[in-house]
Amino acid sequence: MTETTLSTIWIVEDHDRLRQTLGEAMTLAGATTVRLFASCEAALAAFPGPGSSGLSGLSGLSGLSGLSGLSGSSPQVIILDIGLPGMSGIDGIARFKVLAPACHIIMFSVFDDLARVFNAICAGASGYLLKSETLERIVGAVQEVLHGGAPMSPEIARSVLDRFSRLRPSTGAVELSERERDVLRLLADGLTKKEISTKLDLSLHTVDNYVRRIYAKLHVNTLGGAVAKALREGLV
Repeated sequence: MTETTLSTIWIVEDHDRLRQTLGEAMTLAGATTVRLFASCEAALAAFPGPGSSGLSGLSGLSGLSGLSGLSGSSPQVIILDIGLPGMSGIDGIARFKVLAPACHIIMFSVFDDLARVFNAICAGASGYLLKSETLERIVGAVQEVLHGGAPMSPEIARSVLDRFSRLRPSTGAVELSERERDVLRLLADGLTKKEISTKLDLSLHTVDNYVRRIYAKLHVNTLGGAVAKALREGLV
């Protein structure tokens, strides 16, 4: 996988040492801007522009110390802890997505239960990593999500696949064309849209159109949601 330049990475983690360690790892990996926050509230208050000023309930919140004002770039990727004081990481996903729709959110947690995993994916998370992962793997996951992937810790991925394999396909099957199924299958295998265009000998624009049609037919708006529903419906 070709490396992508890491631009602005935000880390929302309440454990001081871990937050600092992750920040240093992202800086060493070449991120131009790394911002560290101890809570969702602090990160939400730091978004640039007028969009953040209308968020209710953010004034007077703890966890804002150390911020360098409210100016700056919106995050390219957020590494987001689930078990945060105040607003939980899962509750924060939708708020972050309103302010930065193109931002990729990777959940970062000690929790490996499927309820939290599914809730995070349904809320719009692009990946889910356990805190037991190495720093190298975490940096790699950021690169992966920027290439269109959906990084998950192996234990999480196995649990998700096992759960979906036990579900009966829906009787109201989604109608996908053969080519749409090809694209969806390759997305589920972790290929990026650029890699899919090469493998299927299609233009990147054509692959984008297929992905948009797949999202529309599955009634989802994230890669993780598309793969999850495809597995549940027996489409791949």
